[in-house]
Amino acid sequence: MHIAILCISAVAICTGRVEAKPILFTFNDTRRDVAICTGRVEAKVHFNFIRTIDKPLQSARSVWRQSRPAGSIQYILHVAICTGRVEDLASSPRKKSEKIYADLLHFYSSWCIIHLVRQTDTKMMKIGMKIKESIVMAKMRVLLAYSGGLDTSIIVPWLKENYDCDVVCVAGDVGQGEELEPLHEKAKKCGAEKLYIEDLRKEFVEDFIWPTLKAGAVYEGKYLLGTSFARPLIAKRLVEIAHKENCTAICHGCTGKGNDQVRFELTIKAFDPNMQIIAPWRIWDIKTREEEIDYAEKRGIPVPVKKDRPYSMDRNIWHISHEGADLEDPWNEPPEDLLLTMATPEKAPDQPEYVTVDFEQGVPIAINGEKLDAVDLLTKANEIAGRNGVGCADLVENRLVGMKSRGVYETPGGTMLYAAHGILESITLDRATSHYKELVASKFAELVYDGMWYTPLREALSAFVDSTQQAVNGTVKLKLYKGNCINAGVKSPNSLYMEEIATFGDSHDLYSHKDSAGFINLLGLPLKVKAMVEQKNKK
Repeated sequence: MHIAILCISAVAICTGRVEAKPILFTFNDTRRDVAICTGRVEAKVHFNFIRTIDKPLQSARSVWRQSRPAGSIQYILHVAICTGRVEDLASSPRKKSEKIYADLLHFYSSWCIIHLVRQTDTKMMKIGMKIKESIVMAKMRVLLAYSGGLDTSIIVPWLKENYDCDVVCVAGDVGQGEELEPLHEKAKKCGAEKLYIEDLRKEFVEDFIWPTLKAGAVYEGKYLLGTSFARPLIAKRLVEIAHKENCTAICHGCTGKGNDQVRFELTIKAFDPNMQIIAPWRIWDIKTREEEIDYAEKRGIPVPVKKDRPYSMDRNIWHISHEGADLEDPWNEPPEDLLLTMATPEKAPDQPEYVTVDFEQGVPIAINGEKLDAVDLLTKANEIAGRNGVGCADLVENRLVGMKSRGVYETPGGTMLYAAHGILESITLDRATSHYKELVASKFAELVYDGMWYTPLREALSAFVDSTQQAVNGTVKLKLYKGNCINAGVKSPNSLYMEEIATFGDSHDLYSHKDSAGFINLLGLPLKVKAMVEQKNKK
């Protein structure tokens, strides 16, 4: 039996207006498109009906609930929300929850429930598709990566002014310390609906810092990647909370010139490839930090930056970075009061301080013989190295986005631990592994710097590094003095250093000087042959 279907094929639901256009379809295959618009979003729901429809679909909500009718009806539902989010529902609607239904249809400012009403008569079946709109105005929800700094402080009101949205803030605690205390009140004053402060310190140190330390990864010879490996962890948590809060977009305060925009967005894509991303620095008319400060002051928003000291800073348990203002000229020496967690060499004690660090499989586990958990150990390392002026790096680095940038980094504990780890590896790794690991360290650092933490290559390199660290056990003694970190001793049960062989004295049967002659002859054979051929050709 043929089916005549009178359907309203397109319904545009807009703020303040509804438009419907009816189209007549015949025969078995019918597609009805419903377009829902709010000026920024479009959704299309396609129903493909095959063969005779003998079971009424009472509502769109029931589509998600009911099982697939046996034989008499087949359907595929495609819901495409043009915010970058796409969901396909097929085969097993029973498995789809009410939450998924809400997630699909609750976006920006519209909630649409589509009712399908079946009508029949005695001569032929007719399906009249009547679209009934039930709109509950609900604001768009945006999740903001919030630090309480200048950028994110003004982004909250900017989002509300430009998107008419609710803003949920998330601050990842990766060791900022006292900076997080006033954030709840500050976020509320800025206009945020709520603020999450997530304690990520343990995960940050154990799952991000220690793997990078074991790899010996240093970007361009100086940068210990303090900001680089914190961003992927924070971004992963942003996605998790965005799902929990039914947010349709994630916003960050990274500039269009920096690396952090890449690190955040690559991680977001890794965990939710369809999540919309809002980056105000790529949209708004604000061009300078001074303009940001003016924007904040006009709206009564307190910010920690003043025009006479407008540095861009990022702080976590591993480091503090300083950029901008007078530091942008590489000829300028950093001001004496710039450093926050460490002394300058001039103000460090006049007497050296000795410290020991114990390692197990490349991971630091104790300082001065005291076993500590990861967070406490790094905190103590920062205190010891910081007071001795160890760990300030001033460099011009090559950013991923193509420009050079000058930054001053405080990494006191990290500098001390990197030095100790390298010294221990010098006696526990064989020559070939040590040299190859240097190549791996360079690539590892580049991946972390570029925001490629959640990639197969980084994970593969970490697996290689872990295999090299099985024998990196022992104790390193360091002498810290006015910015210097000096090797004062090392020991390991897995040491490949044998004094009996290395000694200038008698090695007895362990090493024969005579053996070196044959070794050199074989090693130099290619050079000898080359020289012989050249001499022959000259004649």
